[in-house]
Amino acid sequence: MRTISTPQAPAAIGPYSQAQISGNHLYTSGQIPLVPGTMEMVTGPIEPQAEQVLKNLAAVLAAAGTSWDRVVKTTVFLSDMADFAAFNAVYEKALGGAKPARSTVQVAALPRGAKVEIELVAEV
Repeated sequence: MRTISTPQAPAAIGPYSQAQISGNHLYTSGQIPLVPGTMEMVTGPIEPQAEQVLKNLAAVLAAAGTSWDRVVKTTVFLSDMADFAAFNAVYEKALGGAKPARSTVQVAALPRGAKVEIELVAEV
């Protein structure tokens, strides 16, 4: 197993890593819309929050030597399912032609009041 860590994504805010590689798979921790370096939350509507989360995940993918086209599965946590359509538009743009398997669930709350959190599994 190998730990992945990059300053291009937010540092872990607890006892966990940004990601782990086991075998030929990358498993990321959930990312919320924190800006790397400042660790400030992106606030406001779902779109800028989703963009930041996807940028953070792209940085972790790059640090592991992989990319969106090798993502097998994403799990999306939304604090309000009413944001589903707006989130999808941002997600589709960020992933380009990649279409990994995905689950999307509404949760009661996310860390730091985030509207979205995403974790993923990718091939490396």
